[in-house]
Amino acid sequence: MSKIQDELKKRILVLDGAMGTMLQRNKFEEEDFRGQRFKDFPYLLKGNNDLLSITQPEAVKAVHRAYFQAGADIVETNTFSGTTIGMADYHMEDLVYELNYQSAKIAREVADEFTDKPRFVAGSIGPTNRTASMSPDVNDPGFRAITFDQLKIAYKQQVEALIDGGCDLLLVETIFDTLNAKAALFAIEEVKEERKIDIPVMVSGTITDASGRTLSGQTVEAFLISIEHIPLLSVGFNCALGADQLKPYLKRLSQNTSLNISAHPNAGLPNAFGQYDQTPEEMQQLIREYLQENLVNIIGGCCGTTPEHIKLIAEVAKEFKPRTIEVEA
Repeated sequence: MSKIQDELKKRILVLDGAMGTMLQRNKFEEEDFRGQRFKDFPYLLKGNNDLLSITQPEAVKAVHRAYFQAGADIVETNTFSGTTIGMADYHMEDLVYELNYQSAKIAREVADEFTDKPRFVAGSIGPTNRTASMSPDVNDPGFRAITFDQLKIAYKQQVEALIDGGCDLLLVETIFDTLNAKAALFAIEEVKEERKIDIPVMVSGTITDASGRTLSGQTVEAFLISIEHIPLLSVGFNCALGADQLKPYLKRLSQNTSLNISAHPNAGLPNAFGQYDQTPEEMQQLIREYLQENLVNIIGGCCGTTPEHIKLIAEVAKEFKPRTIEVEA
């Protein structure tokens, strides 16, 4: 049994909040993203947050440190777009291994600064900007922008680098198309088999709107059935919705699985300017309801959440025991 599984038996674990929200506070410009190394790179790099692990490592470390200081047990690596598919937008496919390795390494270094309790690094594996089960062309429903095999190859490279860099677990997150997630999970299983290792895996989907479905049309139950044959540490939901809107879907998940459940919702819904207005106090109150209703084992924040949000979430998490696993027959 892994150390994180031991900890989950004892307490509710706290995941960190948004990386992007925090990095944006630095107001980095094009030259900051480039650093010295990429000053003559022929394409624009502003917006490539994953690259900051190489060009602005201290800024990324400061975010990890702030979340650990706020009480997080788990921080996610700065690798949400760290596949050849995601990096193709910046013509940086060749940099993928280094980006993931470096991101994992700096998160590990910060985690090791904290010795008061076990701290974990989760390798963040995002959904990519392609979908394997739907056509992006309304006039050609049979067309696919990417194949399962292409996704699997890309994810495998990311997974190997994240493990080499020192991750304790892997987090396949913000899943809008379960076929993409299956490619990631297949890649992880291949790496585990080849290296004869076992690394815990979290899976977190995204309910995109009030229909209660993922973008590719799956209900909570269908999503769960699609992935629970894989050995998983946890299953859950993140992003898209605030804590309030996400709660009914977590309830349905809770009633249908004996796996640990994770949630890292946004700080409410975005306003007209794309900003998140929910205060740490407001979010804490909503998370308290999750805990009172025995819905989660791992809790954190997604878009718009900051160390201030995570601090209050960590405080309330201490008041409750971990979710006991009861599946309705």
